[in-house]
Amino acid sequence: MCRTRARGCNSVSRDTGGKLAMTAKRGRHREKPIRVGVVGVGRGQSFASGATELTGMKLAALCDTWEERLREVARRYRVAAYTDYNRFLEHDMDAVVLANYFHQHAPFAIRALEAGKHVMSETSCNSTLAEGVALCRAVEKSGRIYMLAENYPYTRFHMEMKRLYDNGEIGDVTYAEGEYNHPMSPRDRLAISPGMNHWRNWIPPTYYCTHALAPLVYITGRMPVRVNALSIACRELDRQTVRRGDPGCVILCRMDNGAVFRLFGLILPGHSNWTRVHGTKGAMEITRGPGYFGPGLVRVWHEPWDCPRGAPTERTYVPEWPHHAHLAERAGHGGGDFWTNFEFANAIRTGRQPFLNVYRGVAMSSVGILAWKSALRDGAPFEMPDFSKEFSRRAVENDNWSPFPEHAGQDQPAPSVLGFVEPSAGGVRLAKRVWKSVGYKGGV
Repeated sequence: MCRTRARGCNSVSRDTGGKLAMTAKRGRHREKPIRVGVVGVGRGQSFASGATELTGMKLAALCDTWEERLREVARRYRVAAYTDYNRFLEHDMDAVVLANYFHQHAPFAIRALEAGKHVMSETSCNSTLAEGVALCRAVEKSGRIYMLAENYPYTRFHMEMKRLYDNGEIGDVTYAEGEYNHPMSPRDRLAISPGMNHWRNWIPPTYYCTHALAPLVYITGRMPVRVNALSIACRELDRQTVRRGDPGCVILCRMDNGAVFRLFGLILPGHSNWTRVHGTKGAMEITRGPGYFGPGLVRVWHEPWDCPRGAPTERTYVPEWPHHAHLAERAGHGGGDFWTNFEFANAIRTGRQPFLNVYRGVAMSSVGILAWKSALRDGAPFEMPDFSKEFSRRAVENDNWSPFPEHAGQDQPAPSVLGFVEPSAGGVRLAKRVWKSVGYKGGV
């Protein structure tokens, strides 16, 4: 095994990343800091703590309906606190970061854009195809920056894989695999999903696909055009929880260059965060092994006839960050939480939409929706709209199909291929005990 430095890494914005990095290193942002408001004081604290002088950002306000926790966090950061989103949007700030519930981002983003704010949204962008259309239109009309805060592309190994791909190391992608499989104990799962109708208890396994898909899109630049999927149902795994959705799935995406991407997740036993890309001249992957992201090594290999003269046919090494290693190493999700803030600030300062723009974000989020439609039809393929084209958007602008209870309509799909399954009595009893222990005061 050898070590290498990812020199000239192309993973940050090509035109401006280096300039911003140099300015940040010297601590000499001459512009006024970007004033940021964060919605959600749970996951949102990662973004609040990342609004620092290094990226030229400053936390201005927080918003949440959990008033007790909101006041506590706001006191710690010494910023304004709001329980009313409309009043929050009136605060003097430039940008809003959405870290509220998974299926609620699009309506909040649209209101922020209409209020003249730049928006960075946690996953996912949209919970229905209609929301995706409305969001794309709102970004276009506003002229503001919109970014999907998908942090998995911004690990050091994915950034290195992008550098290798951009340099032509493996040629053009033909096949790729992404896995995000994150099992948790029943108690831990219940603790982060309080209430019978919490989104985590109803989400189908295909919807949480961007952690597996986004690194592949980031590395290769390819976009999905057709989706099909199969769900993995196993009620035995959920008897101690109140989850109604299936625990696993496999998604296949046909990409715009003809390549096939395979995605796997979600909470089946056997933790796995893994990425592999095959191209016309070779292949590369994150090596498997113990740890949240495995050993953190990149493996690159070529057939002898495709290998550059004098180069090894295979090498495995520890990649390095392009810069800001000390900050990235301290951030959550393998450094991704730092880089999402960094890229968002960079986009605002330059006025250029980021790589994870609204079109890529909505398309990747919509993979999960179309994949679930496919799974309920035992793998039938579904075409992906081109969300950058108005004629394509019109075909799905009224598609409000959603498995979440608050969106329930006559055609509400089940979150499991087994139908609308009821939680076990034991799961409900354990849920009540766990929710009480974490301070949940809502109804069951």
